[in-house]
Amino acid sequence: MALIVHKYGGTSMGSTERIRNVARRVAKWHRAGHQMVVVPSAMSGETNRLLGLAKELAPGKTDSAYGRELDMLAATGEQASSALLAIALQAEGMEAVSYAGWQVPIKTNSAYTKARIESIDDARVRTDLDAGKVVIVTGFQGVDPDGHITTLGRGGSDTSAVAVAAALKAAECLIYTDVDGVYTTDPRVVPEARRLLRVSFEEMLEMASMGSKVLQIRSVEFAGKYKVPLRVLSSFTPWDIDLNEEAASGTLITFEEDEQMEQAVVSGIAFNRDEAKISVLGVPDKPGIAYQILGAVADANIEVDVIIQNLSKDGKTDFSFTVHRNDFQKAMDLLKGKVVPELGAADVVGDARICKVSIVGIGMRSHVGVASRMFKCLSDEGINIQMISTSEIKTSVVIDEKYMELAVRALHREFDLDRTEDSIAG
Repeated sequence: MALIVHKYGGTSMGSTERIRNVARRVAKWHRAGHQMVVVPSAMSGETNRLLGLAKELAPGKTDSAYGRELDMLAATGEQASSALLAIALQAEGMEAVSYAGWQVPIKTNSAYTKARIESIDDARVRTDLDAGKVVIVTGFQGVDPDGHITTLGRGGSDTSAVAVAAALKAAECLIYTDVDGVYTTDPRVVPEARRLLRVSFEEMLEMASMGSKVLQIRSVEFAGKYKVPLRVLSSFTPWDIDLNEEAASGTLITFEEDEQMEQAVVSGIAFNRDEAKISVLGVPDKPGIAYQILGAVADANIEVDVIIQNLSKDGKTDFSFTVHRNDFQKAMDLLKGKVVPELGAADVVGDARICKVSIVGIGMRSHVGVASRMFKCLSDEGINIQMISTSEIKTSVVIDEKYMELAVRALHREFDLDRTEDSIAG
């Protein structure tokens, strides 16, 4: 049979009873003949609890001030859930062993709280698999060249699972979550949203980057780069569900060239509430200005998303971009304190009450007028567009956050996503 990687999120690991059900599900797959590697997250709420304790001890301090110790602290959550799962599997009669990331080892760089995986030594895991054991590897963490524990940032367990699957050349990586797949949009906003049976890596990457919370973006990037078949499915189905039925459930994230795929023009609507807009006003319009602004922001480890530079007037221009809302004040302080005075800009203003809404679909490549159809739909609803960003398979707009749900519902109707009956919708 095949080598399969299972990843379970914090909600799936949220209690001893849920951990017991995860163990039973994994045991079912193992008894069917599969080699099994499991990557669990910390129990639901545990990472927040641990980091909350740190904030009580050092209020007002940034992550960078205590990065190494925060990683030491946060990594214990996954270590606990991995050990508990190994115990539950052993209680089910399975040979199981758990490893922390540094024991595998999963090697990363030294960017504490936001580390990147550089390589994985799979020898130890393969030896255990060949001996018939279920191997459990902590998600979210690794070890840097100096032997220090590192963590991969929020949602990093998804990335760990895909990276392990890539290193082991697994047949498939199954991401078990509290939802039963990828939907055309968030069903909490649009009850008519439909589950997709399959979606391309490109589309999933755009959806993740545009705010879909089903998968962490780095995990999708990893899966696409190393061609790891990925499936998103629910951990809340009965653990003893027929294995073949379970293996075909959820949403398969696959490759565009899959001949079975017959894509709709637009496959989904993504949105992100966690953005803020910053505008540097009255900037001298000369070469290098964009680098001077965004280079300083990048050096502060702040990611920039949508970017717009206005037309020059009297030798001056306005430069606008969006950042994650958590980085908004940090970016504003940086620009006001250093960049704006050096540039001789007139002012810097910000708005933390915006959101981004995106339409995504590889079918957009072969259909013209999709963006204008989106703009007309929003116009008909009286929604003003502040910024626009496009790629081959997505169009994103920045709007006032109070219109977000209205925009998502209107676009979902406009592109008939609630009535799609082709081969990608379930």
